[in-house]
Amino acid sequence: MNEFSNDEGLSSVKKGRHRKANRKIARERIHVLFKQAITLFAVETDLARRYVDLARKIGMRYKVRLPREYRWMVCKHCKDFLFPGKTCRTRIQQRREPHIVVTCLRCGGYNRVPLNERRSKM
Repeated sequence: MNEFSNDEGLSSVKKGRHRKANRKIARERIHVLFKQAITLFAVETDLARRYVDLARKIGMRYKVRLPREYRWMVCKHCKDFLFPGKTCRTRIQQRREPHIVVTCLRCGGYNRVPLNERRSKM
């Protein structure tokens, strides 16, 4: 080999070799961390928040989205763990289109979730 050659081809093959397996493990860890955070929240609030933070970081590291059932449990503004009745307020609004408003009690940020799917114009 000469001085101008490098092993870029090999490194990209090595990097992508276990990507699918790593993502599967990351999803499993995210599920476990959220389940533990939900069960521990009443006893250890700080530990539950730490578990949710770890789950988010694992998702970012391995480019895995949080599952839909857990996505609403994280405040989009302050990234805090939203536990209904303790750290967030959930209300149903009938104005315009019916929707659910989840308000974070820590930062005051809110998220709207529509109840009906929007009808496409055809």
